[in-house]
Amino acid sequence: MGRTAPVFVTGAAGHVGANLVRRLIRDGVKVRVLLRHQDNNEGLDGLDVERVFGDIRDLDATRKAVEGCQGVYHVAAKISTIEGNHAHRREIFDCNVVGTRNMLKAVREADAGRMVVTGSFSAVGYDLDNPSAPANEFMQFYPMERTMPYERSKSLVEHECWRAAAAGQDVVVATCCAVVGSADFFPSRLGSALCAFSNRKLRAYVDGGFEFVAARDIVEGHVLCMERGRSGEKYIFSSEYKTISEILDLFEEVSGAPRPNRRIPVNLMLPFAEVASFYLSRCHPDFPQRFTPGAIRLLRKCLHADTGKAQRELGYRPTSIREAVHEAYAFHHQRNAITHPLAKAPRQGPA
Repeated sequence: MGRTAPVFVTGAAGHVGANLVRRLIRDGVKVRVLLRHQDNNEGLDGLDVERVFGDIRDLDATRKAVEGCQGVYHVAAKISTIEGNHAHRREIFDCNVVGTRNMLKAVREADAGRMVVTGSFSAVGYDLDNPSAPANEFMQFYPMERTMPYERSKSLVEHECWRAAAAGQDVVVATCCAVVGSADFFPSRLGSALCAFSNRKLRAYVDGGFEFVAARDIVEGHVLCMERGRSGEKYIFSSEYKTISEILDLFEEVSGAPRPNRRIPVNLMLPFAEVASFYLSRCHPDFPQRFTPGAIRLLRKCLHADTGKAQRELGYRPTSIREAVHEAYAFHHQRNAITHPLAKAPRQGPA
């Protein structure tokens, strides 16, 4: 870690990126981040990092930004759970697929060393006959069913990585599940749900399940990929599988707020979400959609993750989602995003 060249990070103001940059700084690593002027870059305020501005969709700007760096974490992505219109889908493709292609090319030309790319568990395959069976890195993404543009784009991101690896480039994919933790400045969908729950504004919920990863764990996964990962491979990082009901149990614990009385079955919620999302995407595209058809379909599958490969090859050891929820609550409470007078004060010290 005594290197003089900085490590390069894209997406540094997002949830994973902001936590990763903080970890690198604590480890004594010099960091250069790529930002866009029009984005919310609050997540980097007060941090000792070198800032450059540009857009990964612009190859020339990306080349200039990465010059002189050694080691690259490509975290930036356009995240979405809606189908959206043509412009929305094109933006997802350009940011995620074209942006990754540009990053790979720029890193290769600059001889900037290993590139760790943030992948998505939604783009990992699963057992078609038993979707809740643990999914591993060798299962292919299944494109023969209806999927979200974001899922398809992240599958194509991996194809860009494997094509570069086949040509000799040093690239590793760190597959990320639903992130829980602090430094959630945007905030994320889960962070928004925690705030809404704590402020007694969540009126109903849809059960189901997914894999969740503590922010500290996905950051540890990225660092392990950089230090120990095999080029041309991907590794899944998760902390625990939780049902939405179990996540709400944790929300109740940290906030003191009661869970909503209304539990809507997924099969009933899905057609309603289809109609609502179709209308909102076309008539009110900026209106935030909490229960989107894509998110409900993922929850209905109850996908589980097998992190055995990361544990065997990298020494990855997952921690607690309960602790991560406490950290997330403390973060949002400190930022005054949780304002209900009956909301509990954050817990002091470790769980």
